[in-house]
Amino acid sequence: MAILCYPSTGRNVYKVRFFFADAKKLSSNAQNSKNSFLYCQELVRKHDYENFIATLLLPPGPRQSTIAVRAFNVSVAQVQDQVSQGLIGQMRMKFWSDTLEAIYQDAPPAQLVALQLHEAVRQHKLSKRWFQRLISSRENHLSSKSFQSLSNLEDYAEHSASSILYLTLESLNVRTIESDHAASHIGRAQGIVTFLRAIPYNSRRQQVYVPIDLLVQHKVSQNDILKGIDDKRMKDLIFDVASSANAHIEKAKTIMPKMSSEARLALIPLLSVVSYLEQLRKVDFNVFDSRLSQRNPLLPWKMWWNKFRGKI
Repeated sequence: MAILCYPSTGRNVYKVRFFFADAKKLSSNAQNSKNSFLYCQELVRKHDYENFIATLLLPPGPRQSTIAVRAFNVSVAQVQDQVSQGLIGQMRMKFWSDTLEAIYQDAPPAQLVALQLHEAVRQHKLSKRWFQRLISSRENHLSSKSFQSLSNLEDYAEHSASSILYLTLESLNVRTIESDHAASHIGRAQGIVTFLRAIPYNSRRQQVYVPIDLLVQHKVSQNDILKGIDDKRMKDLIFDVASSANAHIEKAKTIMPKMSSEARLALIPLLSVVSYLEQLRKVDFNVFDSRLSQRNPLLPWKMWWNKFRGKI
């Protein structure tokens, strides 16, 4: 500020102008950064609450980056829910694909999620391939929302949910085979649970995306699901799907003791998967039970307590 106290000369006037111009630019950039983060944070809180709670337990830097990653995921995932025409959906996916390219060329568009994600990529050197897998998996799912088999569902979960966990690990500067292996299993379990949670919602919209092989195996028709039937056949089908998610959780748990505390913290979303599966078991695998749609008020506390004990 001393420059403002000297007598004005032509050179000093220019210096003062440049000083204020730079200060104004820095202030504007800081405000844009704050706005983009707050927007992303609210987007994730509203549409991905349990993962939002898990993200709050991360250190400040990785937390901001992970919020950006999850906001990007929400934005891409919403294309499927908001668009009924395939061509429009493809155009929106193309927008996010082009946006990703622009971000990695240091030229993000003036869009709040893109701006925040650009900051995350710049700070933590996030791998582009995980974002590309995320987009391609969602895009492929636009044209064929049904799964031929449970294995196809798991592959979809690997490309979507697991990719987010890989990026969360990278935001914490964790890049190990063990952590990626555990993230793969937890992401698959997350994706399966997301699918289970969506069954009642989709049935109300007169849509059925249950893997065809399970429908045939358990002799359950699409009409049964649309009617919300919860007989033994349907419960056995849900049990098989839930068992697949649980198997991935158990595999992840065998790996996690070998991982660093930072890596385990990135995988804390595991607790929300476990919580849902426990609730599902308590209602005898009736996926249509209204209690499953209610938030578990103890989940945030459980996440914090497990972080505190370091036993995630």
